[in-house]
Amino acid sequence: MGEVAIVGGGLVGSLLSIYLAKRNFQVHVYERRPDSRKLDQVGGRSINLALSRRGWKALEEVGIDQEIREIALPMEGRMIHAEDGTTVFQPYGKEGEAIYSVSREGLNQALDRFSTQMDNVHYHYSTSFLRTDRKTGQISLKNELDGTEFDKNPDVVFGTDGAFSKVRSFLMRRKRFNYEQAFLDHGYKELCIPAAADGGWQIANNALHIWPRKSFMLIALPNLDGSFTCTLFLSFEGEESFEKLQTPEAVQAFFEREFADALPLMPNLVEDFFDNPTDSLVTIRCFPWAYEDKFLMMGDASHAIVPFYGQGMNSGFEDCRVFNDVLNNQSDVEFDWRKVFTEYEDLRKPDADAIAELALRNFIEMRDSVADPKFLIRKQLEKKLMAGFPHAFTPTYSLVTFTEDIRYSEALRKANVQNALFSNLMKDPQFIEKWEKDGFESELPQIVEQYQSMLASG
Repeated sequence: MGEVAIVGGGLVGSLLSIYLAKRNFQVHVYERRPDSRKLDQVGGRSINLALSRRGWKALEEVGIDQEIREIALPMEGRMIHAEDGTTVFQPYGKEGEAIYSVSREGLNQALDRFSTQMDNVHYHYSTSFLRTDRKTGQISLKNELDGTEFDKNPDVVFGTDGAFSKVRSFLMRRKRFNYEQAFLDHGYKELCIPAAADGGWQIANNALHIWPRKSFMLIALPNLDGSFTCTLFLSFEGEESFEKLQTPEAVQAFFEREFADALPLMPNLVEDFFDNPTDSLVTIRCFPWAYEDKFLMMGDASHAIVPFYGQGMNSGFEDCRVFNDVLNNQSDVEFDWRKVFTEYEDLRKPDADAIAELALRNFIEMRDSVADPKFLIRKQLEKKLMAGFPHAFTPTYSLVTFTEDIRYSEALRKANVQNALFSNLMKDPQFIEKWEKDGFESELPQIVEQYQSMLASG
């Protein structure tokens, strides 16, 4: 097989290199960062990642899932922290279903180790992408260690270099390239709950903890060392915002007021708050992702999303699996990269747009709805419907998180129908009253029938 270049050796680039190497391509991965396997610490300032079924499926197909499970912690549901300090556990799905907290750096190191053991994968760390000639496919690169520049002429270039992709910046310099970049008014800052004195966890380690506060929230995901990676999502400007938190006193007062039960768990709050940057949250949509038979963007480079469904990495991993499925459909005799790219784009673009929309919606749910009594009723009703009619009803969250064969675009279609269905139910005071008295069990078949009818009608 031929030689391919992957610009960006992050999570998607590393996994893609394994998929392509297993197909006997000669794979060269160019990564700006130094070799993470040689770093002393596993960490970083990125939001912790949540591996769910789509991501696991992609890892299983190349045989690296067991190694990743050794560094992942299951989270079986949300632990909601109310303003008065009380907590409520909300299971994510059926018994045994969980998402998994994993360190971005730890996951990247594991993928790097696995891929570099393959004879036909060649990593070039501390190497930056400079420019490309779209017509020839030549790429220019720079060795960051000695400053030398050099050119390469691979058969195909894959751009997996993240939301602010340099590869994309060159591919978009042409006619009829659509591009949209939308930032949230909210940013995020990473904080930490350290391990307890005995090395254990200070709060339950089987849950994703959420402190929902209407227009903002704090979340915490467990780490193997007993700590939790916390993330504060807050507006950049306004009455409750990062711009108001400019002094240690202001930060302390804010947490005392809004997150009183979390504050005693965070002895280094002030130091972490001012040492760690405040970063932005962006959704990027663009098209086409490919250029002729020479370039293809994947992962965040083609469809960056906000992190509130925990699907950024999972969708990127699914990109790799779907691309491999497309390659499986190709004949070795009549192999055509242009045809591959077109088929892949046609499959993935609707799904990328769908998960971007779902992720934005889930921000509202996490920061606001999870504490709403009507939302809690809806979740209980969903659980009863799923248990009683498993082949007729699956909640949106389970469609997205715990399935591997339902496309994101189909999950969004069903989400719209479910929202309409439950919105109508919750508007009826008699429904709420009956539900609170006896659970409304006798009405469940009628609700499922109504849902199926709405689905069928489009």
